[in-house]
Amino acid sequence: MDASLTMSLVVFGILFLALASGIWVGFSLFIVGFLGMVLFSPLPPGPNMGSSVWATVEKWEYVALPLFILMGEILYRSGISEKLFKSLVPWLYRLPGGLLLMNIVSCTLFAAVSGSSAATTATVGRITLAEFDKLGYDKSLAMGSLAGAGTLGFLIPPSLIMIVYAILAEVSIGKMFIAGILPGLLLAGIYSAYIIYRGIRNPEIAPQSQESYSWRERIVGLKDLAPTMLLILMVLGSIYGGVATPTEAAAIGVFGATVFASFNRQMTFKIMFECLVGAVKTNAMIMLIVVGAGFLSRVMGFLGIPAAITTAITELGLSPYLLMILLGAFYILLGCLLDGFSIVVMTLPIALPMVVAAGFDPIWFGIYLILMVEVSQITPPVGFNLFVIQGLTNEPIMKIAVYALPFFFLMLLTTAILTIFPEIALYLPQLMTGK
Repeated sequence: MDASLTMSLVVFGILFLALASGIWVGFSLFIVGFLGMVLFSPLPPGPNMGSSVWATVEKWEYVALPLFILMGEILYRSGISEKLFKSLVPWLYRLPGGLLLMNIVSCTLFAAVSGSSAATTATVGRITLAEFDKLGYDKSLAMGSLAGAGTLGFLIPPSLIMIVYAILAEVSIGKMFIAGILPGLLLAGIYSAYIIYRGIRNPEIAPQSQESYSWRERIVGLKDLAPTMLLILMVLGSIYGGVATPTEAAAIGVFGATVFASFNRQMTFKIMFECLVGAVKTNAMIMLIVVGAGFLSRVMGFLGIPAAITTAITELGLSPYLLMILLGAFYILLGCLLDGFSIVVMTLPIALPMVVAAGFDPIWFGIYLILMVEVSQITPPVGFNLFVIQGLTNEPIMKIAVYALPFFFLMLLTTAILTIFPEIALYLPQLMTGK
């Protein structure tokens, strides 16, 4: 067996044991990288670890992460999401599937200002699940649609995981953001079509409300959508208009969210402190994974592991589409064991060269990879969205996972469509650059 492939098996074996032991993912990555250098490289592990961490954290683009996280925390506690719900009820309650569509629409809109899948799921779920239970809606579809729609927080910009991918893959954050718009709307549309289909087949899943709304009430209620729509315009408009970088746009978003929360009389020193603490905790978790994966990626590069695996798979002579199917199966398996950020930063040094060599665009692959990460959000035992919904409902994890199963397959369908028609992800970035 080739020496590089032997080292690969040893390194991945150590990684599996470290993760199985329950050690934090970030620390596991550091341990595996350190042992890899000790066992297989004459280079000193300590200085390389230090320089690797510094090379990662000195990147200015990462400043956008805590800012977008803070913006999501402010929105989470500001009451804006409750107003969003109330403004949409008059427009959706009479459609097949009724207010179940609220999960999809609310998650789509909130994803465009939060950047986080878990934050999107928690914020929307806190409002909708109690309301659905009170109205007698189908429990399985209520929880399943929330689990699936909550993942849109990763796909619809501004997305935290898109920022990490863009930095590691050395592609434009702005292009990654705009590439996620059409796939995100496609996935939301497929979810909505499924719920409407279920509502037509079985109207009992969404009992009709006896309330009625005039057109005047519907139009007046849209004013509560204004804060969300203005934030989307401020953040994304400033990026695509060339007014601000993604990091500067994140700062604009924090300012806007704070102003709206203050106008909503939901911003106190206590709430701001809670927002800051929540943002620090979330960012620390993400960055520990990122710097650990950066060190492990450097070690694997020294050992020639990515090149060896790429060469071995290339020699199999797989067609591009078969390669993506195998990668998809691999990512689904990883999604049962790891969180989304870990999946991206651990696999990118190996997967990206193979995908580019097969003729795929790195921007497109970023969207493909994020869809795979979204799948991991609803696969047990580590699906974050499942844990969020369990915290809201006290339902068993496996039961929630079964409820989310139709939306798991809808995500795979969306991924297949995106693979067959990559222009869905690439059209807007190409339009942006005039190509």
